[in-house]
Amino acid sequence: GKDIKVKIMSAPIKFNREDVIEKAKNLYWEKGYHATSMRNLQDVVNMHPGSIYAAFGSKDKLFTESLNRYAADGAKRLADCIEQKDTVLDGLKHFIHTVIVCNSATAPSGMCMIVKTVAELTQNDSPDLLAHATNILEGIEASFAVLFGQAIDSGEISAEKDPVELARYFQIQIIGLRTYAQVTNDNDAVEKYIDDIFKNIV
Repeated sequence: GKDIKVKIMSAPIKFNREDVIEKAKNLYWEKGYHATSMRNLQDVVNMHPGSIYAAFGSKDKLFTESLNRYAADGAKRLADCIEQKDTVLDGLKHFIHTVIVCNSATAPSGMCMIVKTVAELTQNDSPDLLAHATNILEGIEASFAVLFGQAIDSGEISAEKDPVELARYFQIQIIGLRTYAQVTNDNDAVEKYIDDIFKNIV
């Protein structure tokens, strides 16, 4: 019996990489980078630390893969929002609602976690992680610029506007309003500010 037990113990642990990233992503969303310990990760993904290190290289690399999953989710959410509406601006308004009214009780919308990460990390924590999250935000901003360019071409927005400037303004408003929405229960005020964003864009 002893030999059999040894063989079972040494057998490679089979795991679904995508499933592990998904579970880690949701844990990081709930707790944040700092508050997520290796013990938390072990419990949620049901893997030993050695297996996590073997599969992902480090806790930070698993976090990076989780951020990439958020970015992919966010890009899909943005595309879906645009597709569901008749105009680019209506699609963007739909998207901003999904980003701003997100909290730890709801499923993360993709961009929420990236903003949360940039706010939480400092250069002292991990310059690489901070740079990675910042690069993702820059990619999202570039996507907004493309969409604003389309809205200008279709006459939704004045041709005098600069899509890159609009994208930067939109991103800044999302980050600020998302933070404000976390500290207030005044949904009417949040709705008013969302409307104001779009009045300034047109």
